[in-house]
Amino acid sequence: MLPEFKITQLRHFVWVAELKGFHVAAEKAHRTQPAISLSIRDLENKLGEALFEKRNSRTAKTELTPFGKHFLPRAKELIAHHDRIAEDMTLLAEHKTGHLRLASVPSIASRFLPELLLNFIGDSELHVSVFDDNSSAVLQMVENQQVDFGIAGLFDEQEQSEKHFIPVWEDHIGVVCPHQHPLAASSGLHWQELRPYRLIRNGTSRLLEDSEAQPLLANSQYYISNMISLIAMLEAGFGITTLPWYAFPTDNTKLAFIPLHTPLVRRRIGIVTLSNKSLTPPAQALVDFILASRPS
Repeated sequence: MLPEFKITQLRHFVWVAELKGFHVAAEKAHRTQPAISLSIRDLENKLGEALFEKRNSRTAKTELTPFGKHFLPRAKELIAHHDRIAEDMTLLAEHKTGHLRLASVPSIASRFLPELLLNFIGDSELHVSVFDDNSSAVLQMVENQQVDFGIAGLFDEQEQSEKHFIPVWEDHIGVVCPHQHPLAASSGLHWQELRPYRLIRNGTSRLLEDSEAQPLLANSQYYISNMISLIAMLEAGFGITTLPWYAFPTDNTKLAFIPLHTPLVRRRIGIVTLSNKSLTPPAQALVDFILASRPS
């Protein structure tokens, strides 16, 4: 049977060898000299060979046996390997290293994630990959375990029973149109007022499906999934669309956002994980950080 080494015993051996004495090694280890002697004796019993020559009363130095000289670099190698793994796992547990992958709907990825990640990562060496897409794509990435967790909305929580959803943000649906559009001067809109105009559907239009405004979707001829393309079409005056407030580019000087008051449709966005899977330490730490930072 192969010997099973204890890291503590290996450290004692290296200290005695390098410091040339049991007494100084005991001081370094904050142990008594008999305790160090017992530790070395147990290590020698496991190896089946003596590590140190019998002490000469005329010298205070402790000398290695030929076997001990052969074992010393290997003991150092074992200690170094142990310490590297221990440090890596400690850094991982403290979310200071590793690779974190998350997917988010664009509205949260652009509005909230930059500041959250900046404050969370700090000066750590944590690698982060962020994928932004619509809620359906984010949920699919979570399901396929392409990411540690997602930030999205659940359109039907019963159909997504294998996922765990923690709500974090909430906004409401409004109408987006060019500033010169007839609807732009309104302070709030009824869905019936949108009927005369060309409606461009997008990934968030599903939020209207279970509302009284659902007929608008059936009569819509156009669908654009990419937000950059959608904004370009709106700016060009191609039509109007509905968007959640957080998805509206507030720095855009060409477009207006008018709240839709009938129906009043709210969107909940939160953290989505698989119910039966644990998160990595960095992912769990980021989830905890987001929850601690969420709006009150």
